[in-house]
Amino acid sequence: MINRILIRIKVLQVIYAFYQKGDSDLKVAENELMMSLRRTYDLYFYFLLLIVDITRAYERMIDARRHKYRPTEAELHPDLRLLNNRLAKQISTNQAFLKYTREHGISWSNDAEFIKKTLERILESDVYNDYITGKDDNYETDKTFWRAVFKRIISDNDAIDDYLEEKCIYWNEDIDVVESFVIKTIKRFNEDSDDWQDLIPMFNNQDDYDYVIKLFRQTLLHGEEFRQRIDNHAKNWESERLALMDIVIMQVAMAELLNFPTIPVSVTLNEYIDAAKYYSTPKSSVFINGVLDAIVAELRDEKLIFKD
Repeated sequence: MINRILIRIKVLQVIYAFYQKGDSDLKVAENELMMSLRRTYDLYFYFLLLIVDITRAYERMIDARRHKYRPTEAELHPDLRLLNNRLAKQISTNQAFLKYTREHGISWSNDAEFIKKTLERILESDVYNDYITGKDDNYETDKTFWRAVFKRIISDNDAIDDYLEEKCIYWNEDIDVVESFVIKTIKRFNEDSDDWQDLIPMFNNQDDYDYVIKLFRQTLLHGEEFRQRIDNHAKNWESERLALMDIVIMQVAMAELLNFPTIPVSVTLNEYIDAAKYYSTPKSSVFINGVLDAIVAELRDEKLIFKD
């Protein structure tokens, strides 16, 4: 689930903080990096749990309405499609989901108001109205409903994003990406999925885990060497006047260029130039592009990289 794009962002953020704090303990910084990645994976389970807890909140809501003084006919006989949603039931009994949420303390128990407001948004939406008024009541409509909820109600919702960012500082840059993986997970379920249905793993494979560690360590271990090359090609810019994030972006890019022969040069350059557009100054991407192009040419001349 944690792809190379997210890994690069997390490495940039942790190394930036490392230099900003004037830290010297690489192991502490590496632990911070792995914690940041773990918390991103936690968010994936928080979103899956949101499906379960919103369903349970709806059950409590209709029960309370049924038992209030003089309930209406609609309150006595509410629509039960959301309560009986088949996908929500599958997630609630999924063994990988239950194991992870239990072991890592994933819970919305202190967020009752957030769950309530999110449920209200859903019940007031066209997505919900289309769901309960549709003529089909089957597994596929249940699954389609939750996909639509994430795409049209939860994704790009400023109130929800703000709440999640306040809940965990590590989630500021992760929400959109993790939401997309929740939607992919919903697609992977089918009517025959049992309690052992696979969920998306934290890393796609061992190579991605090794990539995290190597990229981080090589960036810091060769920091002085990389900065010297940056200084040599920054022309009229003194390194002290450069934005710290610009320097970090170029350092991490150099670590990737030199240590991962299977990643094309163009991919590395594009990823870090794009990162500069979001995490540094307005002119940084053009500057970084020019400096990295010069560094790549130099590394080729020195026979330090051979890839295209």
